[in-house]
Amino acid sequence: MSSGKSTVTPMMAQYLEIKSGYEDALLFYRMGDFYELFFDDAKAAAEALDIALTKRGKHDGGDIPMCGVPVHAAEGYLLTLIRKGFRVAVCEQMESPAEAKKRGAKSVVKRDVVRLVTPGTLTEESLLEARRHNFLAAYALVRDAAALAWVDISTGAFHVMALPQVRLGPELARLAPSEVLVSEAQEIELANVVADAGAALTALGRGSFDSSLAADRVAEVFGVASLDAFGTFERAELSAMGALVDYLKITQKGKLPLLRPPQKEASGGVMQIDAATRRNLELTAALSGGRAGSLLACIDRTVTAGGARLLERRLSSPSRDLAEINARLEAVGFSLDETEFRSALREALRKVPDIDRALSRLSLDRGGPRDLTAVRNALEQAAEIGARHDDTALPARLHDAVARLSGHDALLDLLDQALVAEPPLLARDGGFIAPGYDEDLDEARTLRDEGRGVIARMQQDYVTETGINSLKIKHNNVLGYFIECTATHADKMHALSERFIHRQTTANQVRFTTVELSELETRILNAGNRALEIEKRLFAALRQAVLDAAGPLGDLARALSELDVSSALAELAAQEDWTRPVVDNSRMFHVETGRHPVVEAALKREGDPFVANDCDLNDADGASAIWLLTGPNMAGKSTFLRQNALIAVLAQMGAFVPAEKAHIGLVSQLFSRVGASDDLARGRSTFMVEMVETAAILNQADDRALVILDEIGRGTATYDGLSIAWATLEHLHDVNRCRGLFATHYHEMTSLAGRMAGVENATVAVKEWQNEVIFLHEVKKGAADRSYGVQVAQLAGLPKVVVGRAREILDALEQGEREGGKQKAVIDDLPLFSAMAAAPAPVAAAEPSEAEARLRELHPDELSPREALQVIYELKGLV
Repeated sequence: MSSGKSTVTPMMAQYLEIKSGYEDALLFYRMGDFYELFFDDAKAAAEALDIALTKRGKHDGGDIPMCGVPVHAAEGYLLTLIRKGFRVAVCEQMESPAEAKKRGAKSVVKRDVVRLVTPGTLTEESLLEARRHNFLAAYALVRDAAALAWVDISTGAFHVMALPQVRLGPELARLAPSEVLVSEAQEIELANVVADAGAALTALGRGSFDSSLAADRVAEVFGVASLDAFGTFERAELSAMGALVDYLKITQKGKLPLLRPPQKEASGGVMQIDAATRRNLELTAALSGGRAGSLLACIDRTVTAGGARLLERRLSSPSRDLAEINARLEAVGFSLDETEFRSALREALRKVPDIDRALSRLSLDRGGPRDLTAVRNALEQAAEIGARHDDTALPARLHDAVARLSGHDALLDLLDQALVAEPPLLARDGGFIAPGYDEDLDEARTLRDEGRGVIARMQQDYVTETGINSLKIKHNNVLGYFIECTATHADKMHALSERFIHRQTTANQVRFTTVELSELETRILNAGNRALEIEKRLFAALRQAVLDAAGPLGDLARALSELDVSSALAELAAQEDWTRPVVDNSRMFHVETGRHPVVEAALKREGDPFVANDCDLNDADGASAIWLLTGPNMAGKSTFLRQNALIAVLAQMGAFVPAEKAHIGLVSQLFSRVGASDDLARGRSTFMVEMVETAAILNQADDRALVILDEIGRGTATYDGLSIAWATLEHLHDVNRCRGLFATHYHEMTSLAGRMAGVENATVAVKEWQNEVIFLHEVKKGAADRSYGVQVAQLAGLPKVVVGRAREILDALEQGEREGGKQKAVIDDLPLFSAMAAAPAPVAAAEPSEAEARLRELHPDELSPREALQVIYELKGLV
């Protein structure tokens, strides 16, 4: 009997050895058709995946926890684990059990990790969002310089930029990477910045960031002696790029993805938008989380995955290059005017697969026949688009895109001849090479397929020979081909034992074979295997032909995305009646009848109109231009603030805008402090978060910035809040000298319009009727005389007794103010709510008067003038 301690089995010894190299990852250990996990990995995975936790054998006297997932369904489980913050090391069998047995009966199948799956290194179609990038970023600090590099291995995009640490948060917010690499020395310092961006943090040793080795690492990827052809890179930039390459080698086990040459970006080339502003404006994600309700979801009319990713990049990074902006606008304008061109182009683009991600999978040897057909189908559509519009008088940007669609005829012909129309998912399934492409394959297939017919004829011969009509020739993986009949005919078959050789007896069936059947089986099996091996060889050749053309194919993919975005933005402008903005180097900000695109779309679905408003932040003498906006809550102040910020973003990304007219002087920075939120995890109250964000604006905004602020100072006492809001507005006007919209409930601040040249009062119009407020959502020049807070509270459903008490207190306070600041005395004289006389029971609504009852019965449209006059006399007599 066992003492409870067991010797480690060879298989478990192998597992523990492999696991020791991947302590921070779950190990998917391949055992036949399952990936199995053991010990703590099994406990963590079973809980995360909600699957059964079992046990297998013993270790150190205790049961070994175990769970497993089927190999064929592994991608779904991988996605769940990655989203829950795990990393997974995929350990595959490197040989078959039969090959292992050749080394000895108890030999363990060789296994090794073939890939480390992390959030930033996903390539599978099922693990990625087709319409979004999946960036892996690296931040490097070399002495006093720092840089950020990022790559999407699913598309090959590779970028780098010099970046001081103070700008890291906003850039991560722009890129929204899935994973960020940092040096171990910076892990603690940068943890919060990376967490705020919603990314996973991975710390690497200093060797990964060694700038002296980085240039050679990156050059090796592109097969060049030096990086001079790609530009001049500083040491920090090389360090960040080198860390990315090193990490990809680690996670991909030496199989590097297909990367484009690194593009160096200038930090001043795009509008700077910090994380708080992106969140407040809901550019690419709604405050509630997810894409729905964001500006991106509202404007996206793209029909290709590549176009959708390009649209998101442009929305996240509005340009500050006037030539670039106007080239984009010209392309959109042409597509808008040429309806037939736009319609035909979009119809063709709908059939374009995702070339970039197909190329990435093929480069990492994770692709299949469908990736080859994706390239072929994309080439077909590109050729059709290019031929149709080759002689069209296109604007320069569209002309360049169309020109890049041609020149791929040889590759298209090769793939068209080689591939069937709809191939299987995996190369090992075979059947994806078209008949007539390869003589050897056709010959093997003929033998394989005719063998089936020969089997059928042989079965009929055996039926005739034995007289057993139920006799069948069948096949399974254990016995191969065999002759089967029911047990009732066994004696007859045994009597022919010289001809029919017994193989197996089951409960109801008896199985035999013959010499000729065995020989035929050999020929058929060899033909099938030979055909499959030929197809695999041809797949490898076609894959290499595609990868050899990766550079031009990448250019083609970008051209198709450019065409998609231009036509999609034109489609948006046509559908929503948007107009081309004027964008220049001035400090103008003039919008006529502007609308909030997301709110307008929501109202349209409900059948309600959107009230458009003008905004004019122009200054004649170079001074600040700020509107001080007053008015009640619920009147549309926040919508007005946001819509003008969004119009600036849309204009500089190269899109038309929701307005009748817009003239936007380049905006260098966009800041938004709208809405309330806290950060309890860091001990920050709502007011503290508001002050932190306001401080960031006042410390960074330049004279080209656009700032929108809503209710600064509301989270503290009245006089504290007023003083903070007052001082903030003065600083924006006198120091930052920027353009801005400043919404407030502190009506005392409206006096600043008379004291500051660049401040102008504006208000949201309302009407009051029978103690109720009606929102007109119309912004006009002037100041609000009150906030209508009590009326809004009544609309919200506060108890009538509370609303009535609020009116009483408000009237008393306003009277004290009119009497020379006697509010404190008034407050002291006010009886406490609990000390007031018990509130009378609500008075039941009076019965309608006779006159009111008479009015309800009338139908004005049915009365003649004489009858109407008679009714007036009758009602007069009732009053």
